[in-house]
Amino acid sequence: MDIRNKTVLVLGGWGLVGNAVTRKLISKKPKRIIITSLHENEAKDQVNQLRKEFPKLPKNYFIPWWGNILVRDSFKDMDRNDILNDAENRQILLKDTFEELNSEILKNSALYKLINKYKADLIIDCINTATGIAYQDVYTTYRSIKHKILNKISLPDMIVETEKLLCSEYIPQLIRHIQILYNAMHDANTQLYFKIGTSGTGGMGLNIPYTHSEEKPSRVLLSKSAVAGAHTLLLFLMARTPDTAITKEIKPTAAIAWKRIEYDTIKKKGKDIELVNVGFDEVVHLDGEFSYSLEKPFPKTGSTLKSVFIDTGENGIFSRGEFEAITAQKQMEFVTPEEIADNIIFEIKGGNTGHDIINALDNATLNPSYRAGYMQHFAVEKLAELEKKHNTSSVAFEMLGPPRLSKLLFELHLLRTVDNSMLRLVKMKPSVLVQKCEELIRNNAQLRAEILSIGIGILLPDGKQLLRGNDLKIPVKTGDDKINLSPTLINNWAKDGWVDLREPNMKAWLKRLKALIKESDEYSHRGTSSLHVRTRSYWNNYEAIDVGRVVSWIFIHEEKGNRMKD
Repeated sequence: MDIRNKTVLVLGGWGLVGNAVTRKLISKKPKRIIITSLHENEAKDQVNQLRKEFPKLPKNYFIPWWGNILVRDSFKDMDRNDILNDAENRQILLKDTFEELNSEILKNSALYKLINKYKADLIIDCINTATGIAYQDVYTTYRSIKHKILNKISLPDMIVETEKLLCSEYIPQLIRHIQILYNAMHDANTQLYFKIGTSGTGGMGLNIPYTHSEEKPSRVLLSKSAVAGAHTLLLFLMARTPDTAITKEIKPTAAIAWKRIEYDTIKKKGKDIELVNVGFDEVVHLDGEFSYSLEKPFPKTGSTLKSVFIDTGENGIFSRGEFEAITAQKQMEFVTPEEIADNIIFEIKGGNTGHDIINALDNATLNPSYRAGYMQHFAVEKLAELEKKHNTSSVAFEMLGPPRLSKLLFELHLLRTVDNSMLRLVKMKPSVLVQKCEELIRNNAQLRAEILSIGIGILLPDGKQLLRGNDLKIPVKTGDDKINLSPTLINNWAKDGWVDLREPNMKAWLKRLKALIKESDEYSHRGTSSLHVRTRSYWNNYEAIDVGRVVSWIFIHEEKGNRMKD
């Protein structure tokens, strides 16, 4: 990708890697760089520093933005605990995380608004997403709930605690983040997304000594690695999705350092560490019970902890001893942010560092094989042979899913039962197809029972009557036993999982088949090279309809569900 004159969004631009990559980008002459951070002062300080260092660049070349990209825009500057402790906001957060993604959730998200406000061509994501999600720590929330259950907390309070636990669930948050990211980049026509990920343990294994509790390793740390791994697999899927940004990821497997080395006040979570005065007359006697809390806090000395430290950005500040231990040979060791930035820029420009995790997964995964492709023909032939022998049609069982697949297969089966020639079908009037398909449903009790018994409804031609079995896949149950009907809902359900005998649906089928024939004829007129697969001969010269083949064509053209990589 040519970075020149492109709008670049650096997520986590205040951090160690974000800072380094921003400076490396400047020489590539992008149009502008948006620098983001969680806190306003961080984003503004970074932009002010860059403006001082590069005074010849336009004033709006560096643009600050701040906030939490994992929540909706109206929550982005709020402390997460404040969101969780407000009943109304907590309900909104639950909805934003767990409900089916819709336009309201998507377009109110902070990430969507950010990407589409600036129409980012290139996104470099330096946020430690796995840490941000995993360190919400469901284990602590669980212990809190367990304690309150044992103490017979009231039901309303228990509901509140359970809602907080749900809000802290890792995977739903990660899935929603990827859904929003994908849709935001699609709408903004983003060309490339580059993630700086994490292994969670700095390249060490389950024997890592640097942990968060007496456990080795702690469940919180393993959660970070688990979220990081899930994140990578979701990015792997996004990279295999047509019509979206090229997706890459680098995973440093070492500590990252450093930003500065100084003597100053030591801060933790943005606050000075205040020294406390504890004398020997304040000893705790270790007999009986041990209390986590103090009856009264120890007095402060009025001084803060000052010392020499090395600042490793978002990973915190380390003492000499801590840094020397963690970076020693055979420990985490470390890699500099400038080296990471060099790798990122080289990959963006089209180079191959060998460190792109997505590319590595592409090369390491086992892809469809020649043998399986060769044998697919024999499997289909054997299935057809048994269909003929037992005088049955093997259409759909609703085990593969989605219900839309079964609905399309059975609708096409009805059409081919009317006439197995595509060329004759496309000449029929939609009203005639409606009549003939309804007759088939009325007169063929076995076929009707097969459709209804797998959970697929049959919407009759008037659009006001539905045949259904004991089980109905669509609409999906959401907790309510009854739903107020509307024409929009009926249309959506018919599209998603009902055999639809209405005339507009028959028109849609005729349009599909005509498009299929037109495409195939154009391919056939271009010769007999290996360029095209779905030629006239693939479609049996339109004289015999293979329902699976036609529905796969629909999924490729209408659902954009084609496989990108082999």
